[in-house]
Amino acid sequence: QAYNSLSGNFPYPIVADENRDLAVSLGMVDPDEKDAAGMPLTCRAVFVVGPDKKLKLSLLYPATTGRNFNEILRVLDSLQLTAVKKVATPADWKDGGHCMVVPSISSEQAKTMFPEHKVHQVPSGKEYLRTTPHPK
Repeated sequence: QAYNSLSGNFPYPIVADENRDLAVSLGMVDPDEKDAAGMPLTCRAVFVVGPDKKLKLSLLYPATTGRNFNEILRVLDSLQLTAVKKVATPADWKDGGHCMVVPSISSEQAKTMFPEHKVHQVPSGKEYLRTTPHPK
């Protein structure tokens, strides 16, 4: 809030964990990095919980490594897209980029659902590697 000169109540809950009980129970401590008192430092943890109250993503960075917020935003975009469309996102995918048609979609369904999709040739000859423009 101070960095962005925002006022008012902070819109996200912050949990105080002075004794690190919650951090230990969630596996959020870095056994290799300790503070001056010899206590393990907490990891840089990111948990994304979906509207269904299920864990959708868990990222743990060592205490000595900062989080990559661009990657976190990329993953959030992917999670939101793949929750409603029958696609998967490849490595290094960016919002708006081509997606993968999930294997559970038949060739016939893919033609209807993703008319612009492309089947990529693989050595096995199987037609499972299919990409489509970003579904809107």
